[in-house]
Amino acid sequence: MTSVPRERILVVDDEAGIRDLVGSYLRGEGFDVDEAADGEDALVRFAERTPDLIVLDLRLPGLGGLDVLREVRRASSVYVIVLTARADEADKLIGLELGADDYITKPFSPRELVARVRAVLRRRRDDGADGEDDDVERFEGLTIDVGRHEVRVDDEPVELTSLEFQLLTTLAEAPGRVFTRSQLIERVWGWDFYGDERLVDVHIRNLRKSLGDPADDPRFIGTVRGVGYKFVAEAS
Repeated sequence: MTSVPRERILVVDDEAGIRDLVGSYLRGEGFDVDEAADGEDALVRFAERTPDLIVLDLRLPGLGGLDVLREVRRASSVYVIVLTARADEADKLIGLELGADDYITKPFSPRELVARVRAVLRRRRDDGADGEDDDVERFEGLTIDVGRHEVRVDDEPVELTSLEFQLLTTLAEAPGRVFTRSQLIERVWGWDFYGDERLVDVHIRNLRKSLGDPADDPRFIGTVRGVGYKFVAEAS
């Protein structure tokens, strides 16, 4: 009987107590857990073991968490959940702009963190789960190849993070439909969200930047003020 490989999580935090607590809960849920106490060690372990997801504290000694995130994003679209203190609002937003997929604020419940980890990883499993992984959606100036996880703008390839890709495909599935921020969180993040819906705004801004799609004159993603976002491109 063939065993299913366990998903690997890298937990990066300079506080041993937090690493032990988070690692214990994740191992208890069946994950393979690596730990790192600083940024330099995190990058070494990331390169050596290729985790499926990184839980990354932004307040690290030496090489900071934002610098680690920059280096990781240069090499990979691995999922990243950042840990922030309540007072670190600016760092949280910068982390999201650098490509973090989610954030959780200290102090936090280990059970909530495990639920967030499962929700983020579930997006990858769901990507081709409906048997339509060879679909190619074509719009004016934009092609979305769902099966290959590729996007082209004016026939030029565009690099998107996994979360940005899912945001785009969610909007493009229903052109003209207005999605509220809470609806996008439910569909893309996959968990009940009680908190700052600016998470959506930051990722939409990143997505627009990647697509070269200005908010004041959109080709693909329009803003409906006070409501949310909609896909505005015509099918071709």
